Amino acid sequence: MREVGDAEFSKYQVLPNTLAAFEKSEYADDWRELMRLYLVRRTRSFIKTYYAEKDDEGRYFLRNADGTPNYFPERKPLTLTFYIRRHHQYARLYSETVVDIINNLGLPRYGLANYLKSNAETLADAGERPLLANLSRAGKRLIAYCRTNLYKRLESSGEAFIQSLDRHVLRNYVYLYALEKGLPLPIGTQDAELLDPGNNDQDADAPESLFDPEAEEETSEALPALAAKPGETSEVFTEANYRARARQVYQMFSGPYKSRFKWLRPRLFNSDLAQRLRDDAQHLMAVLQESGPWRASEDRKLARLCKLLTEDYPNDKVLVFTQFADTVSYLAAELKRRGLTDVEGVTGASSDPTALAWRFSPVSNGKTIGAEEQLRVLVATDVLSEGQNLQDAHVVVNYDLPWAIIRLIQRAGRVDRIGQNAKVIQCYSFLPAEGVEHIIKLRARVRQRLHENGEVIGADEQFFENERANQDLRDLYTEKSGVLDDESEWDDTDPASQAFAVWQEAARGNPALGRQIESMPDVVFSTRVHTASAGSPEGVLVYMRTPDDLDLLGRVDKDGQIVSESPLAVFRAAACEPNTPAIPRHPNHHDLVGAAMTQMAREARSGAGQLGKSSGVRYRTYMRLKAYYDDLKASAPLLATDELEKTIDVIYRYPLREAAKDILNRQWKSGVSDADLARLVINLRHEDRLSLVPEDSEQITNEPRIICSLGLFQSQ
Repeated sequence: MREVGDAEFSKYQVLPNTLAAFEKSEYADDWRELMRLYLVRRTRSFIKTYYAEKDDEGRYFLRNADGTPNYFPERKPLTLTFYIRRHHQYARLYSETVVDIINNLGLPRYGLANYLKSNAETLADAGERPLLANLSRAGKRLIAYCRTNLYKRLESSGEAFIQSLDRHVLRNYVYLYALEKGLPLPIGTQDAELLDPGNNDQDADAPESLFDPEAEEETSEALPALAAKPGETSEVFTEANYRARARQVYQMFSGPYKSRFKWLRPRLFNSDLAQRLRDDAQHLMAVLQESGPWRASEDRKLARLCKLLTEDYPNDKVLVFTQFADTVSYLAAELKRRGLTDVEGVTGASSDPTALAWRFSPVSNGKTIGAEEQLRVLVATDVLSEGQNLQDAHVVVNYDLPWAIIRLIQRAGRVDRIGQNAKVIQCYSFLPAEGVEHIIKLRARVRQRLHENGEVIGADEQFFENERANQDLRDLYTEKSGVLDDESEWDDTDPASQAFAVWQEAARGNPALGRQIESMPDVVFSTRVHTASAGSPEGVLVYMRTPDDLDLLGRVDKDGQIVSESPLAVFRAAACEPNTPAIPRHPNHHDLVGAAMTQMAREARSGAGQLGKSSGVRYRTYMRLKAYYDDLKASAPLLATDELEKTIDVIYRYPLREAAKDILNRQWKSGVSDADLARLVINLRHEDRLSLVPEDSEQITNEPRIICSLGLFQSQ
């Protein structure tokens, strides 16, 4: 690939404007795959360590093309504490009692398969049987998402939590209405990926989330009867009111919106379903009746945000992040009601998020926008946490209590970009007066419930999975420096960048050494003293290259068994000072190199061992389809087709295309069935979108070449 010059680069700045259309084009998968081959992942910390210079004040900077410094601003964590009176509405919601209620919910609408009659398959008609199979696709993961989502919405805003409880109760009564009247149940999207709050800022029970995304019709305006209106009295939270609203909603679902649902007759479900729906509804109604409708006038958290915007930073641009669209709508409306006119909200449902980003940050986006049209405050979900230039601002507010520290790092990265002139980026996080230990305690109870029920939690919930994460939370609220920087320079950095770092460390202070290394021929070897341990045995490190220019690093023990093929592990094992003395070659050195080369080359040729980790999509897809094929051969031989066998063999022998990995990962998240998975991979193979198969099948049998090797042995 040729290098793009400065004068030419400006034309590529239009790329963000075309991404939405490009994603739908026939070239999108090929382009993504190409870019993954050439793009590298280097963290902020990595760049500071290996590329940046430091001035006399200790500030890191990179040099622009004209030689002027471009500084890295400091990301400063700050805390906004809001106090809650004992009988305040937020105190009634944010309590151990409410956490217990959330933990004890059955959430039957997200686990309908648990309430099917034992003979449901026999009772179902031909149209219902596929639906029954799909009910268990997402399994307990849906329940886990719903449970954690409720708690996250509580820690976002009281308004979002009240809305979510109200919608949830109403949906339960819609089902109860159908069961009591003997009417079919409307089955909405049973897809865990769509309910994943990392991908969707809408409430799982909001109108926008109820419909099948594959329906031909577009979802029209939100159903008016689906949620209580803000400010209504607690009379709206009575059973009589919910039953009346549920009847109205069901009539709309079964009338103008009928085609947007799948439908199952109530005779397929046992009596436990109605009882569990009723129990959950009554417990949540008790919470709603105790709290009443959310009163913004008593919202201490909102009041503290208003003070920050009007007194602490009355003239600065401020970026306010929240995970949920309902909180965005609530904050934008209330801030305007309090006199802030230059404020807007942006969510995944916004028609043009980029236009709002430009109005908020015109300078960094190269736009000319009049002062009267510019925004000073932008309230946004994480739809703006990636891919936008927002560095006209240097103040970031995380309105929700944080669950994943990586989200806060990503949000800070929206303003910590080239063109940021501030020395310090202020990153505020809200904290209730009860303190961080209270948060950790409540979250631990949610986690315990998830584990007791065997409910699956996604990567976003890893924030409260371990003590390391809890310490991150403490560090955030004690405003510890560096907590909002990227991961350490090695974490999640691509192997090429790791190699670059090793090379730069070696050659930066010793140019002669760099020239000496560059002039070395292939197949060079050496040996140094190594003190063996249980985790680091004697043996040989090998660097080799396959015929298709794939670099492989490996380590074998003195018996010729592979110890590691991790580039980072090999780099670290090879590390030594330039003046480290060599020792005589071990008698078995070349034999061990040959053993390593044979094993690594065999894996590169056949794909054996390169199925990857057991948690990887290639490994999981191969193992699942192999088991499915074997079952078909035993129980239904006619369905064990040659096409499926060939496709499984291709997955085993050749690496997956990156676009195929993305597609398969999404299907795994949604709980794809064996049959659907088999059909998908066969279609991908026919379209040449599954694996990277060389045009010349003999090419892959060519011999690799050894670049170098290093023996690690006790002194002889």
